[in-house]
Amino acid sequence: MVKAYILVQTEVGQASEVVGRVRDIPGVEEAHDVTGPYDVIVRAHAEDVDALGSLVVARIQRLDGIARTLTCPIVNI
Repeated sequence: MVKAYILVQTEVGQASEVVGRVRDIPGVEEAHDVTGPYDVIVRAHAEDVDALGSLVVARIQRLDGIARTLTCPIVNI
């Protein structure tokens, strides 16, 4: 099992909508809108690194309102 934090920059004014959509994706444990250089922080899990990459690229990055993401795998669970 691989867990990660995914930092998300959204289009202006889209953070709340993105949080609502990303929470419905299987593998997402938590999602919160925050202040700072990123607008949303997501905690997610997947079976392995490849599956985590697929989750981010195929499911999260394709949501409307997302400008870019940065995936930070958790080293010690």
